[in-house]
Amino acid sequence: MPPRWSRVPDRKDADYRQLDDRMTFATHVALFAAANSGIWFFRTLQQVDWDWSIWVTSGWLAVLVAHAIYVFAIADYSDTPIPATSKATGFKPKEKPSKSTKR
Repeated sequence: MPPRWSRVPDRKDADYRQLDDRMTFATHVALFAAANSGIWFFRTLQQVDWDWSIWVTSGWLAVLVAHAIYVFAIADYSDTPIPATSKATGFKPKEKPSKSTKR
């Protein structure tokens, strides 16, 4: 069951950012496990020597470890101050012409 968020999701919310980063990391782990288990399954099944499979697995594992270090140790999830809003300038959509009731 997916996690439920009790508030309106907002990237400015520290708890939401932390949950989002951890869910992204979990997706990364799932893709790593699925792809690499498939590579190693077919490598073993066909009894072939795929030298590239070792490089793919070790490289992806290094990226996965770096992602974990960032999410669990480095990322700062403190509340960010809301920036002051400035007046918007530039594009203004055209107003639709009023329909004439004359016939």
